[in-house]
Amino acid sequence: MNPWVCALLITTAGAIGGVVNAFLSDNGFALPRKLSGVWCPGAISNILVGAMAAFSSWAFYGSGAAIELAGNQTARNIISLRFSALAGAFLVGVAGAKWITNEVDKRLLKESVKVAATGRPIALEQSEHIVEGSPREVLQEVKRACATGKCASATNPAMVA
Repeated sequence: MNPWVCALLITTAGAIGGVVNAFLSDNGFALPRKLSGVWCPGAISNILVGAMAAFSSWAFYGSGAAIELAGNQTARNIISLRFSALAGAFLVGVAGAKWITNEVDKRLLKESVKVAATGRPIALEQSEHIVEGSPREVLQEVKRACATGKCASATNPAMVA
């Protein structure tokens, strides 16, 4: 089999893994955008990162590591692609895309903490409701609570400025 066809199949399996991660994440199949100073790469980046992670894994550690692209091809260098390599590429694509999703979620939660720390305290009942959402929703709810003046603590009136 042609090594470039193998690489294309592996990359495609990783890209499909990125698509699956995009649908499994709380953000859905969103386009790239900037939210409160945090770059949210969206589904397109999930697909690209999944494809690159799968290809890199296959080329470094899988059967792609033994492929010699510029040398003499001999009978020993016949390339085969197993179904397990495609399944592994799919899983690496999901994991690679999940990594970038987790990094963005971490930055969104850090921004939420920054917004909450600079505002007035949020009521306990409201904070319990806020943490039930995705990191993007948490940031939006914290900003909304602090912008509308509903940050006053209902459980500890001494904390109200």
